Amino acid sequence: MRHQTSRLRVGGALLACTCVAAGLLGLPMTAPAAATKSSTYYVSLGDSYSVGYQPGLGATPGYAGYVATKTRLKLVNFGCAGATTTSLLATVGCPTRLPHTTGAVLYPTTTQAAAAEAFLTAHRGHIGLITVTIGGNDFVPCARQANPIGCLGPALALISKNLTALVAALRGAAGPRVPLIGLTYPDVILGVYVFPVHPPTASQTSLAKLSVVAFKALINPALAKAYASAGGRLVDVTAASGAYTSFARTVRFSPYGAIPVPVASACALVWFCSRGDIHPKTKGYTLIGKLVVARFDAMRHK
Repeated sequence: MRHQTSRLRVGGALLACTCVAAGLLGLPMTAPAAATKSSTYYVSLGDSYSVGYQPGLGATPGYAGYVATKTRLKLVNFGCAGATTTSLLATVGCPTRLPHTTGAVLYPTTTQAAAAEAFLTAHRGHIGLITVTIGGNDFVPCARQANPIGCLGPALALISKNLTALVAALRGAAGPRVPLIGLTYPDVILGVYVFPVHPPTASQTSLAKLSVVAFKALINPALAKAYASAGGRLVDVTAASGAYTSFARTVRFSPYGAIPVPVASACALVWFCSRGDIHPKTKGYTLIGKLVVARFDAMRHK
């Protein structure tokens, strides 16, 4: 998601082509036959969640680094902070690339989607996993609108169109059997219950509750359908992070006192409650990583 703090707040001829592609993508230009037979790759695409951004820290290993370690796959990360479903398909390069991103790949002359497709095609048969985290920067701005749900309709239509095209291209490049995992997000908007002020105003409480409905009934079903169109599976990070727990259940959470359990869960996992920032803490990224590894294991042994 966006790298910013917000209040509401991815034969001879063949050998030559492969080496040229590697050079353009910033990949090691080693002998392809030897490299691909000894390596299996994990390809990550998406926004700042895919590169592990945290406020004050920049890029961290994030969930992709965790997944690469646990699966022993070599991470190739095309993620770009601030990416939307449109920019991932249409923007050349990564204008907000974060330094030190684990497994980062440069693609200054092409788009994130095209760069990833080129890598998948060049290493077809040696791709172990693809993950995608995208869409948050398309729909989170709706939280700032007077009619958030009305704003979500057009946003989700565009997300569905772009994401369906993206996963079809990734599937075509990687082949039919590669696990393709899409990710949704923790419900970061739950943090408005305590940020910017606490106790919350009526509008803060209303928006926090409305965000849960939006994720459960609109956002996540749309994302799941798009990934399923190419044989992918969605990991429901929203559910796993406790967002669907009843607001009637409360727990004491410093420094706010008694607050709803879903809000406390969000505060423990993301930076919004304390900083108004939509990105996960290390604990949040670790949770996402564990969810991806579990889904990956299930898909491999199916």
